[in-house]
Amino acid sequence: MLLAATAITLIATPSLAQNAGDGFLFHPPPTTWTFRAGIVYPTANSDVFKFVTDQLTLDRTDFSSATFGTSFAIRTSTRNDVVVDVGYSNVKHGSEFRDWVDQNDRPIEQTTTLRRIPITLGLRHYVTSRGRAIGQFAWIPARRALYVAASAGMMHYKFHQAGDFIDFSTLNVFYDEFHSEAWTPVAHAAAGLDLALGNFTKLNTEARYTWARAEMSADFVGFNRIDLSGLSMTAGLTFSLF
Repeated sequence: MLLAATAITLIATPSLAQNAGDGFLFHPPPTTWTFRAGIVYPTANSDVFKFVTDQLTLDRTDFSSATFGTSFAIRTSTRNDVVVDVGYSNVKHGSEFRDWVDQNDRPIEQTTTLRRIPITLGLRHYVTSRGRAIGQFAWIPARRALYVAASAGMMHYKFHQAGDFIDFSTLNVFYDEFHSEAWTPVAHAAAGLDLALGNFTKLNTEARYTWARAEMSADFVGFNRIDLSGLSMTAGLTFSLF
């Protein structure tokens, strides 16, 4: 859906894109600010996700969610920026045990929450030119600019479950909450496109893959590190700052 909307935008505004590069600035923007939104698809490839999807009425796709982010980019050369980036995603799903009910034949229900907040510092490299200088006093922004990026930093995550569970040693049903949250190292690689909407505004689209794993708390004793990796697809607006 996000890709389709982006494609429609690119097709529906050809005259705007053509005219956007016709103006000029006195110099390249030294900094830019981007706000983006889209969808994140966690890989959910660790034993805690296997347990909850095997025992509960959850699928890995249930951990996909909306994602939001913002970044500040500082121009360091013609093709390179240093970028500070913050993202946010949160998903909350209700579920029940697949193969068990309580003594009154009622479902055994619980809620699972996954939240991820990555904060990174990285480098963005433009594969195509961002604009061209005309003499010493004018700079014309490019209509389109393609880039790749890599960043590293820290991610804060929360994995939380609350509701009714089964003690498999006694088959008793009990209410409890299981909580795990911490900071963990994170890295990502991305590819994106800036499409000029004017001299100071761009449409930004980006595909990003994130790598992260973290230790789980004592509430999840016996489980390996939780997989927090995933693919995100976003679109947003970039504003030039002077």
